[in-house]
Amino acid sequence: MLETTQNPLDDRATDPFEVARQAAVQIAAKTGVEKHDIALTLGSGWGKAADLIGETVATIPAHEIVGFSKPALEGHVGTLRSIRLQNGKHALVIGARTHYYEGHGVRRVVHSVRTAAAAGATTMVLTNGAGGIKEHWKPGTPVLISDHINLTADSPLEGATFIDLTDLYSKRLREVARTIDPTLDEGVYTQFRGPHYETPAEVQMAKAIGGHIVGMSTALEAIAARQGGMEILGMSLVTNLAAGIQKTPLSHQEVIDAGREAEPVISALLAQIVEAL
Repeated sequence: MLETTQNPLDDRATDPFEVARQAAVQIAAKTGVEKHDIALTLGSGWGKAADLIGETVATIPAHEIVGFSKPALEGHVGTLRSIRLQNGKHALVIGARTHYYEGHGVRRVVHSVRTAAAAGATTMVLTNGAGGIKEHWKPGTPVLISDHINLTADSPLEGATFIDLTDLYSKRLREVARTIDPTLDEGVYTQFRGPHYETPAEVQMAKAIGGHIVGMSTALEAIAARQGGMEILGMSLVTNLAAGIQKTPLSHQEVIDAGREAEPVISALLAQIVEAL
């Protein structure tokens, strides 16, 4: 099996979609599931949903699949999990998110999404833990992503590839989510490069240009999911108020603690939403 240092996605001559197809074939062989119908990337605070949505068929260490790396961040489990839903369909749960700030390049960031598309998924659920700009969003608040602002100055699209991002985060799927919890608020997610947290001035900039949530993931993955023809549901867990709005210093431990505290409630919510999709 290829090690992280020999990841084929690091070779610019490699077709990233072919690597994704190879990964999908390996997942099918290891899980015994020919096609996965829905894929979920479970960020900070969302992991318990995998235990609630159905019966686990197989769990694979992600680095055993071509193109994947071991996770660099505490709170991400580093596995790919095949789950049989109650309706008989299959979900691929991705606990092996590669963040942009790890420096591996955009191809690796979106490899999991492209693999999910190659595995047959037509719906992509992207979740994260993030900072909230709206002051009434207390830590532990789940928020639907209605749109995003990509401040990474990068894209997973290569060459003259033009993809329409209108309704990138499906209005239909947001409406489905609100049938489960009508109180769900929504907002525009702003992806920064990281790994440092945003300055108060940067948070105010995000607010001025229409952002409501700030974080370090999701936007690049969503673009790749749209390119792959998937319908996307995005959800953020507000783990803290953003810098300058929250009056105390930010820390990764705070994010982990808020995620753990909220996890039982938001995971149950997400499980109900997945059942309704």
